[in-house]
Amino acid sequence: MSVVDYANHRRVRLGAVVLAATLIALAVVGTQTDVALERLFTLGFLTRSLEMATPITLAAVGGLYAEKSGVFNIGLEGFMIFGAFTAAASMYAIGGTASTQVHVWSAIGISVLITAVMTTVFAVLVIRYKADQIVAGLAVWFIGLGFAPFTASIIWGSQSSPGLSSVGTLPFGQSPLVVLTVVIVVAAWYVLYRTRYGYWVQAAGENPEALDTAGVNVNRVRYATVIFSGMMAGLGGAVLLAHEGNFVGTGDTMVEGRGWIAIVAYLFGNYNPIGAAAAALLFGGLDMLNVQFQTVGIEVSARLVNLLPYVAVIVVLSAWGKTRMPSSVGEPYESED
Repeated sequence: MSVVDYANHRRVRLGAVVLAATLIALAVVGTQTDVALERLFTLGFLTRSLEMATPITLAAVGGLYAEKSGVFNIGLEGFMIFGAFTAAASMYAIGGTASTQVHVWSAIGISVLITAVMTTVFAVLVIRYKADQIVAGLAVWFIGLGFAPFTASIIWGSQSSPGLSSVGTLPFGQSPLVVLTVVIVVAAWYVLYRTRYGYWVQAAGENPEALDTAGVNVNRVRYATVIFSGMMAGLGGAVLLAHEGNFVGTGDTMVEGRGWIAIVAYLFGNYNPIGAAAAALLFGGLDMLNVQFQTVGIEVSARLVNLLPYVAVIVVLSAWGKTRMPSSVGEPYESED
């Protein structure tokens, strides 16, 4: 068995252990509280978990593309904040507090476009001017943390917006944004692993010199993936806003660390969009346990349950910390031509 095969086998076994431990823990909780597991794992719980996983998934897909090409976009959290706020501000500007579904979807589109412009500035700084990627990403986060609540106070007189419209549901009760995310995940996997451009993205992060020798502009590939990562993070923030129905700018804002969890998700998924989506669903399900416990009448500290996604992050980082990053991540590239 090769080292890679062993690592993959170990990863599967660890995943099985984590899943089994989770199910056993839930079974114990159910036994102690006289609540059957089928009352915990309901269709509503799955629906809410998918909605919670959607923003994380979108940011994770964008982040893994950027990192695959050699740029570590640690600013995903900041771009998600910008995405959520610009979606709320756009919806309020064009539809007020009684927005229609057309206004909701228009606000999402506007948010993605604005975030794309912001990410272009970030991409120029880290690719053309070779700014430190970690420092630049943290700067995006800090700016988002300050800019969004401050601007919200100017617009609404409060760090949070009034109640806005949320996105509707499809006939089978699921959010169309969840379906859109599934389509994006499948398309991202196909492009990355089944197309020539996907091979260019991987080569830009693994061996940019060889890609340059083949006549492909390495930095152009990196520009595209970094801008894509910001757009996906902005879309993730807009989706979060569209599901929640209002912007919350207090504390760490309504994003609440989902951008950081997205980074863990694509590491957990080994830079595979489908694996990242599965990891995001795990985190989304853990995030919704608090609501589910309250629904079925299980008395558990809300603060304790709210810590579960972050505990899961620590476990994942400990168990999957050996994921191999692309060899040229963080290294600016200049063509020798």
